Amino acid sequence: MMFHLLQVGLDSAATEMAQTAASAMQAAPQQVEQSYSLIQMAAKGGWLMIVLAILSVIAIYIFGKKWWMIHKAQQVDRNFMRDIRDYIHEGKVKSAISLCEKYDSPVARLVEKGIERIGRPLTDIQTAVENMGNVEIARLEKGLPTLATISGGAPMIGFLGTVLGMVQAFFNMANAGNNIDITLLSSGIYTAMITTVGGLIVGILAYFGYNYLTAQISDLMFKMESATIDFMDLLHEPADKEEEK
Repeated sequence: MMFHLLQVGLDSAATEMAQTAASAMQAAPQQVEQSYSLIQMAAKGGWLMIVLAILSVIAIYIFGKKWWMIHKAQQVDRNFMRDIRDYIHEGKVKSAISLCEKYDSPVARLVEKGIERIGRPLTDIQTAVENMGNVEIARLEKGLPTLATISGGAPMIGFLGTVLGMVQAFFNMANAGNNIDITLLSSGIYTAMITTVGGLIVGILAYFGYNYLTAQISDLMFKMESATIDFMDLLHEPADKEEEK
């Protein structure tokens, strides 16, 4: 009899503990994993993210446009100067100018400008070619200062958004009074840091793009200087041959 009563007591205790555990599990808040897309995260950055988005579009446009211009400018046939030399020696000035117009590149325009000045003193020809080279370089470099400004300004705009977000977070905590919650600060910092990430991404991409384009323009300048030297040597060749005779 006592064993039966003891067993009943244990069963009722176990049942009560199971019910208590189940109630506690139901009462405990379930943690839900939250995930955000890039668009949702960017939207939390505020209106400064719109500014960064506009700057990124401008940077991509400038980089794409300049890359295409430089790519076309570098497409000059290796036999270009040899053909120009043959035309000049044969006296076919118009054919040489037509060949320059066919390529339509900075190097070809330099040579074309020099051919148009044939018959004038060599110093005048060299000056005209050099001035044309300066014009071509200025045309290629147009827009690069804007890209450099974006590379330095975008991170600063991102930091500005972070500071403004921190100010707002602490302002909300000050107004909360005794009901201060850590989520007020954590959510504010989270939102504020998004602008920093966006600004750094735009700035880094613009920085690498600017340096790449600058390196490509420097390489093209070297080719233009080489073409100028070859052309001036070409103009000296007939005079040298007459002196030898």
